[in-house]
Amino acid sequence: MTPRLLGAVEGSRAGNKARREQKSSGERCCVSKANCCQLIYQQLLLLKMKLYCLSGHPTLPCNVLKFKSTTIMLDCGLDTTSVLNFLPLPLVHSPRLSKLPGWVSKDGTINLGKELKECAGRVFVDAQPEFCLPERELLDLSTIDVILISNYHCMMALPYITEHTGFTGTVYATEPTLQIGRLLMEELVNFMERVPKAQSATSWKNKEIQRMLPGPLKDAVDVWMWKRCYSMQEVNSALSKVQLVGYSQKVELFGAVQVSPLSSGYSLGSSNWIIQSHHEKVSYVSGSSLLTTHPQPMDQSSLKNSDVLILTGLTQMPTANPDGMLGEFCSNLAMTIRAGGNVLVPCYSSGVIYDLLECLYQFIESANLGTTPFYFISPIANSSLEFSQIFAEWLCHNKQTKVYLPEPPFPHAELIQTNKLKHYPSIHGDFSSEFRQPCVVFTGHPSLRFGDVVHFMELWGKSSLNTIIFTEPDFSYLDALAPYQPLAMKCVYCPIDTRLNFHQVSKLLKEVQPLHVVCPEQYTQPPLTQSHRSDLMLELQPPPMPYRRCSVLNLPFRRRYERIYILPELANSLVPSEIKPGVSVATVSALLHSKDNKHTLQSVPKPPPMPPSKKRKRVIEEPPVALAPKPMLSGAVALEAFLATLQKHGITEVKVEETADGHILHLQAEDTLIQLEEDGTHIVCDSEPLRTTLRDLVLRFLQKL
Repeated sequence: MTPRLLGAVEGSRAGNKARREQKSSGERCCVSKANCCQLIYQQLLLLKMKLYCLSGHPTLPCNVLKFKSTTIMLDCGLDTTSVLNFLPLPLVHSPRLSKLPGWVSKDGTINLGKELKECAGRVFVDAQPEFCLPERELLDLSTIDVILISNYHCMMALPYITEHTGFTGTVYATEPTLQIGRLLMEELVNFMERVPKAQSATSWKNKEIQRMLPGPLKDAVDVWMWKRCYSMQEVNSALSKVQLVGYSQKVELFGAVQVSPLSSGYSLGSSNWIIQSHHEKVSYVSGSSLLTTHPQPMDQSSLKNSDVLILTGLTQMPTANPDGMLGEFCSNLAMTIRAGGNVLVPCYSSGVIYDLLECLYQFIESANLGTTPFYFISPIANSSLEFSQIFAEWLCHNKQTKVYLPEPPFPHAELIQTNKLKHYPSIHGDFSSEFRQPCVVFTGHPSLRFGDVVHFMELWGKSSLNTIIFTEPDFSYLDALAPYQPLAMKCVYCPIDTRLNFHQVSKLLKEVQPLHVVCPEQYTQPPLTQSHRSDLMLELQPPPMPYRRCSVLNLPFRRRYERIYILPELANSLVPSEIKPGVSVATVSALLHSKDNKHTLQSVPKPPPMPPSKKRKRVIEEPPVALAPKPMLSGAVALEAFLATLQKHGITEVKVEETADGHILHLQAEDTLIQLEEDGTHIVCDSEPLRTTLRDLVLRFLQKL
């Protein structure tokens, strides 16, 4: 093993003391090359770790960490809540939506009837839905070295980052995250492209006009940054930059830091990330769950001993118990079917739907719903159900064991085989001929703004027999239903969010004990609607550092150490001197060689001999000579022993005064002061011979290195 150079970063306190004493006693201070290396690294170590927040949505994060000359993006979530400000995209012509009146200001001075429509007291944008992108002006995104993805919900903005910012780095994600993320992007593009809208709405984004609009359009943030959906070409190009990693696999970034994904327990392939150097450790916890569901359980032990823990992606429904919500979901579903109505479940095509189907598998027979058809409609329905069955190594232990029996890990395979669950790419084709009621339909999008769910809202919304059950927590169900009002169908809100709640995360933080916690501002105060609930916030000591969109944090610790290697031949030339029992120090004169963030001390090369020259030169340029450094001094001056030494040399009238840092010796007959402190010795004397004598007496108590 290559020996390490000890003390090259922090330096030797004793050495510093000796140098100060040399200066105070009139000695010339000579700084060796090793000291120069030390000074260089003292400057490097002053560099702070910075965190840039590019997203204001705590469960759809996008942050950038600058750490040890690397720039790391942590997730790139796409804030899709902006689509709630737009009218739905119906698959077939909707007379109701087409007859909505245009919006005109109260004084009649502003008429945006072509862009804005009024519906049930709300104003909506009549154009292709747009998404709120991560902030792009806070820093140059082309400087990002790598992007670390936590789960497939937190990568939906990836094409905007990789294809339009000059990004040339690498994206790291697990295989399920990549494959299911690809499916969700493909589904989103399909939803948008099959119902195109030619007109674009831009006038309402003018700041002066937006200020006059009714809420919530009036309060929409960064509307000029909202963009339409990307294309499949951009999706494929973005995903080609993804490099697959497995749990606990260590990936070295430019020799500066290592990153490693850990199971977060939230979804298939979901990860927390460890980012560490030789002496610092940063944990990134995003979208984690301690509940027993289908993914691998969360790896908590690897988060211990973190200098900084960046926390995001907590549950959006801290007061809703997932098991209780599942029970309500099943009971409301059964009640509606028995009454002859249909059930509509707007959901994502991966994630919670696997647990919903598993719950229904156990519930169907006991509730006498064996003849009720269940439909799953999505462009990626078939792929999503198949992927869930083939990623066995990413599942919890119980589901892994089923694979080796062999049995499918998820029971929806049996539901499909018995024709109790049927899946279709859209409402067209086979579905229209096989569709029968009453039934249960799982389809997207949860925002109710695009996808096949828009058709079922128009079809079933006028009957009070039907029920829509919201299970996804990402959208306000009241805002989602706003453009469909007045609505006769029943609405049930059963949000199922398995991510960590505040009680769970407080317990987790007590166990892993990070030095500092950084989190979104929303986690440091109770929700506005429940301001009395202090249990719905993080209360830690020291308090967590909050951030919001567009904020830049200097993370609260400085790098104290840097690892430097020393070549064996240089190490062999060192002669350690023991300064106290068990502690030896050696001075070194060397060249510092840095490459790929690895630093090595090498022997100083000897200057080459000058070749003999026949021609006479006016000025002979001689190569610089590497002077041997003067010995360094260390140790402390013992007061009693020093007084005895002074007495032996005829100095007897000494008045000693104790100070906060040491002692002041007043040599009354000689009119001289000697200040002995922990980190320095000062001699104030007008007589040069006496000053030299006193200096030599002080140096007797110090050790040469």
